[in-house]
Amino acid sequence: MLRVHQLQKSFGGFMAVGEANLAVDQGEIIAVIGPNGAGKTTLFNLITGQLKPDKGRITFKGQDIAGLPAYRVCRLRISRSFQIVNIFSRLTVFENVQVAVLAYLKRTLNLLRPVKHLAIRETSDILANFGLMDKADRISGSLSYGDQKVLEMAIALGNKPELLILDEPTAGMSAEETASVIKLIHRMTADLGLTILFCEHDMELVFSISHRIMVMQMGRTIVEGTPDEVKNNPMVQEAYLGGEEE
Repeated sequence: MLRVHQLQKSFGGFMAVGEANLAVDQGEIIAVIGPNGAGKTTLFNLITGQLKPDKGRITFKGQDIAGLPAYRVCRLRISRSFQIVNIFSRLTVFENVQVAVLAYLKRTLNLLRPVKHLAIRETSDILANFGLMDKADRISGSLSYGDQKVLEMAIALGNKPELLILDEPTAGMSAEETASVIKLIHRMTADLGLTILFCEHDMELVFSISHRIMVMQMGRTIVEGTPDEVKNNPMVQEAYLGGEEE
């Protein structure tokens, strides 16, 4: 589904991503790990159009998407969540997801048409899938941090994505909230047929849910394999699993 080949991106002479390679097949849960500064978030920004690569190829379902702006990448049904919660904090939970659904349906261009009764079923279905229906009328900024992260994932599903990219989905969550997100990720792949690419600091989570793992060091891909292959790789043990994770 997604292929990254020899991707490079530098900032003022600093090579943030160089010789990054990644393969994601349909229906997989793929993790990208590495220490602080390894280039994981930059890689995701390149894939989703927040940044343009200097060199290399990114293909999605056979189409070259390297350098496409973010809105065009989104229209190809690639959605993204971020390290820092990215929601409309003054809108209700329902309105946050409704905006995403209406954007997907291309019904946001008529500013004079009231949206109160639009996309009710589609929005409600997403909230139900994420266990947020009982919070639908709450102002999003009043939610707990964990619920805001879950809401952000629900917003990402408004685009009906085929590929969902999650940047540290459980960062700052309690153990109970993390366990809920793990179940949610499993359900999204099983029930909705989503393919998921994510980076995460919680190694227990990474090795428990990933089909394959790509390891980055200084912007480069150094290992890509199954959890067992990565866990037993001496270079990974020395450089990553024994050290601090981003």
